[in-house]
Amino acid sequence: MSKLSADFYQRDDVLLISRELLGKVLCTNFHNKLTSGIIVETEAYGGITDKASHAYGGRRTKRTETMYAKGGSAYVYLCYGIHHLFNIVTNKKNIPHAVLIRAIQPRDGIEIMLQRRNKKKVDYKLTPGPGSLAQALGLTTQNSGVSLMEQDAYNNIVRTTIEAMAAVMGGTQSLHTNARDEALALPTEKSAELALRTQQIIGEETNIANVVDPLGGSYYVEN
Repeated sequence: MSKLSADFYQRDDVLLISRELLGKVLCTNFHNKLTSGIIVETEAYGGITDKASHAYGGRRTKRTETMYAKGGSAYVYLCYGIHHLFNIVTNKKNIPHAVLIRAIQPRDGIEIMLQRRNKKKVDYKLTPGPGSLAQALGLTTQNSGVSLMEQDAYNNIVRTTIEAMAAVMGGTQSLHTNARDEALALPTEKSAELALRTQQIIGEETNIANVVDPLGGSYYVEN
């Protein structure tokens, strides 16, 4: 399963995008807990000319600033102080179009969804509305602004930090060889910078880069 590209999200017609999102699979993977569902209901918002949009009339606040990002970002807001509602920002930067995901058909991780929804069995009430589907998928306002097209920088940080710590514990020099290369090769500038800085701090604190690697590689890490 591949992610949708910028070409899909950054088109002008938000109504067309909302229709074409039907049948697509919305996935989350938090703490290695994969959940997903097939999108079965959407609602399009046409930005500054749409009276139902948070950006109507060019309204721009700390909460709605995410709507002005380039298409392909998540916009999650809290409704009535209770429900987290997940939207997908579309169109070009500074054109605040968005599509609310209103319902999904559960697909993967149903047991996890049941736990999050505090339910014992699957029924039509599991993910029928925008608040229930966000809860089932573990989506909150903390996810607002995240790109739907890029890998999560913080997931990459966890991986590269573990590799760096393994280098320290194993006494190898991979902090400034293969681990550094992997950090620089991450898919976004943000993730690469965070990973590299994390490794540099660990290296400075442990002095591992000055230790001679007796095995000439990452033997301890790989074993």
